[in-house]
Amino acid sequence: RQQKWKSSVSTQAKMPPCDFVPEKYESYAYERMQKIREQNIAPSLRTYYKKPLLLHQGHMQWLFDHEGRRYLDLFAGIVTVSVGHCHPKVTMATQKQLARLWHTTNIYMYPAIHEYAEKLTSLFPDPLKVVYLTNSGSEANDLAMFMARLHTRNFDIISLRGGYHGGSPYTLGLTSLTPYKHGVANGFGCTTTMLPDVFRGPWGGSHCRDSPVQTVRKCSCTEGACLAKDQYIEQFKDTLNTSVPKTVAGFIAEPIQGVNGAVQYPRNFLKEAYQLIRERGGLCISDEVQTGFGRTGSHFWGFQTQGVLPDIVTLAKGIGNGFPMAAVVTTKEIASSLAQNLHFNTFGGNPLACVVGAAVLDAIEEDGLQKNSEDVGTYMLLELAKLRDKFEIVGDVRGKGLMIGVEMVTDKDSRRPLPAEEISQIWEDCKDMGVLIGRGGLYSQTFRIKPPMCITKRDVDFAVEVFHTALQRHMERAA
Repeated sequence: RQQKWKSSVSTQAKMPPCDFVPEKYESYAYERMQKIREQNIAPSLRTYYKKPLLLHQGHMQWLFDHEGRRYLDLFAGIVTVSVGHCHPKVTMATQKQLARLWHTTNIYMYPAIHEYAEKLTSLFPDPLKVVYLTNSGSEANDLAMFMARLHTRNFDIISLRGGYHGGSPYTLGLTSLTPYKHGVANGFGCTTTMLPDVFRGPWGGSHCRDSPVQTVRKCSCTEGACLAKDQYIEQFKDTLNTSVPKTVAGFIAEPIQGVNGAVQYPRNFLKEAYQLIRERGGLCISDEVQTGFGRTGSHFWGFQTQGVLPDIVTLAKGIGNGFPMAAVVTTKEIASSLAQNLHFNTFGGNPLACVVGAAVLDAIEEDGLQKNSEDVGTYMLLELAKLRDKFEIVGDVRGKGLMIGVEMVTDKDSRRPLPAEEISQIWEDCKDMGVLIGRGGLYSQTFRIKPPMCITKRDVDFAVEVFHTALQRHMERAA
């Protein structure tokens, strides 16, 4: 078996069958595409891989490149393809609406927005029953900040270090990852606080997080008392007592951090943080752009896994399975703060978007995708944990449902990030064997696995075997 890994890029992993046949690729040659990329597309829009993929067609969890090669998509267009590429139900609903009505904007009534608003808000607990539809996650978080400030008449907003909440000038203040920061004024009135990361942070152990897989760190917790959570809450109080006024506008957090590599907090951290914010007159915002729509498996919304009830929830990505749409869900009272003056969105909640959104909700329910996220996600986490136990460079495996992070280190004791070029080689090998995964974390040291929620255990077996082979090959290179 060892021999086979050494000999070539071949792996013992056999890609699961797929009866879908992609159309013949008939667009420009690869070289011409590359030239256009260099000359006409903004260079800040970077591509993955040394030789970027030229993708041509998608079907559920599969992607096909211009040469007809098939890939298992474990990143879902950055956690966006929720129910599967070109899901037949969503495609059909969209085609029907395309022929009927694209756009009127909210100055008139049309069926789709009312049907969708009722359907979406029915999935939220009281009093979160009012929705404002937008076009992207940055836009939704932008609006959530604006609402919190308007409603409370306070200005300061707190976010967690390592959080990603968008790239617009307003949300850049909340986003707390250096690669996204530009040297321009941003973030006035935004304060970051220590990230309660039980793997990389100063405190944390083997019982702290809500995941089938815990850290390998020793735990100083006792029954019913989490020392790590208490210490991180002390840090949170410290921020409140030193860095912001006595009253604040709000606090925003992802239930599980996405771009930072599926980072999870100790249980009950958010519950206590919410309480501290509310004591200071602030609103609590849950950024569900990556954790929403059943991805965590046990619950439909990420905030439910934390046992909290936010004042404002922001949604995007998986909401439209790849169609550009997003939403802010809040209470009637908070929403009415915005109605004192005009606040208009031309494309938000257009007929097409609302039909897509409704079809996505139907597909999640009809295909049992929340349950699939829980079953397949838990299976994958436990399989990946076996690789963590086998390889010194796999520092942490974590997550919930199909929101998974695998953090790579030089060794488990120091927890130092594995150098970028070594991670890149493992990542490229996986791609060459037919598996696409994401990257995240402050040092790009964490593999992000957030596939379409329709993947199967058979797909997982294939993906884990490919990852195993890539790790094995890395060890051989190092030796």
